[in-house]
Amino acid sequence: MQTHISTTPFGRRPMTLGHIARQTAAKAVAPDAVAHKWRVFQHIREARELIGATDRSLSILNALLTFHPETALTGDAELIVWPSNEQLMARANGMPATTLRRHLAVLVDCGLIIRRDSPNGKRFARRGRGGEVEQAYGFDLSPIVARCEEFRDLAQAVQTEKKAFRVAKERVTLLRRDIVKMIQTGIEESVPGNWGRVTQAYQGIIDRLPRSAPQQLVENIAQELQELCAEIREVLESFTKTMNLDANESHSGGHIQNSEPNSKFESEFGYREKNEAGASAAETDNVRSLPKRELPLGVVLDACPEVCELAQGGIIRHWRDLLAAADLARPMLGISPSAWREARETMGEQHAAITLASIYQRASQINNAGGYLRSLTDRAKEGKFSTWPMVMALLRAKLDEQRNAASAGKPRMYEESEDDSRVHVSESLLKSLQKPRSW
Repeated sequence: MQTHISTTPFGRRPMTLGHIARQTAAKAVAPDAVAHKWRVFQHIREARELIGATDRSLSILNALLTFHPETALTGDAELIVWPSNEQLMARANGMPATTLRRHLAVLVDCGLIIRRDSPNGKRFARRGRGGEVEQAYGFDLSPIVARCEEFRDLAQAVQTEKKAFRVAKERVTLLRRDIVKMIQTGIEESVPGNWGRVTQAYQGIIDRLPRSAPQQLVENIAQELQELCAEIREVLESFTKTMNLDANESHSGGHIQNSEPNSKFESEFGYREKNEAGASAAETDNVRSLPKRELPLGVVLDACPEVCELAQGGIIRHWRDLLAAADLARPMLGISPSAWREARETMGEQHAAITLASIYQRASQINNAGGYLRSLTDRAKEGKFSTWPMVMALLRAKLDEQRNAASAGKPRMYEESEDDSRVHVSESLLKSLQKPRSW
């Protein structure tokens, strides 16, 4: 293959060191190198932004490739084509001459073609007696062969990036759908939480996403939505775990089955050996003798009315509402997350919430709520603790206070009379209230 570096005639763009480097690389192409020109052109078209080419310049490159008769371009073949400007304009869909010259320069600057100019700047081929081309002046297509692997790698990189971009956009779409559905579920199911703030946080993230966003921004938005989605999902899953309702709870708040019927503080009541002495033995016997039914939610709230202030709207309707309020009371009492987690694992969600509500009710009388909860948890592990006597003690103290106020002729406040109307104590419950206090 005959190649040479020519100087630029007057009026043409000057040659740069980049042009010389690309011409040198084209001359170094291996003689046995083969490139399918249309496959390489497809790679160039896909990676045109990385290469620096434009759509108009590629239409000219496409026209130049049509002037070479072979589909497979080889390193040892003559790869110079010499069409006139009129021929190129015709095959480039009637492109104007000024536009043609401008985009030919783009192809040269991108290293896709090399100019092989004649002394007078004309493009032509000199043939021998047998009709073979001895010398040609025009556009050298050898970079198509020399850089075919480079163009293929660039096209693969572009495809990989496009795929990642598409995946990121799909991820954003799915996360938006899931977050909206979960927010609606949280509101409709009355899940404790500041859903207004969550909605505002979601809207703030989405507002930063324009109609046409770059890939990096889409990936950042997807990451923020993923974190928000994980937070909402954790709230809903925690709420689902705390639901411990039977079919009749929504009607009367009556008997609630324990979510952990085989928990330690119940199953060990009838199986511990009576080897404790003094107060420990009395406490253990007292726990064993307790009724085997659960505490009604209404009784717990009568004994611990202050925990209702932490509930959403100031009302606790279900056990899950009590647990949510207990979660809020926990840091206010200075109880560590590990102590609260251990209490829930040992006592069960429902009884741990009752215990914390009782501690919150007596917060002014307890110096170290965290240590107190851990002590009760340890006793529950040994089968020496139950929430029943704790709640009964609070109710008994409340009734004693009301009786003392009535006997002293002290006027009762509206809140006290309202609370009294809420307390419905049966004869069996009154008997149990006479038992010694045992926390």
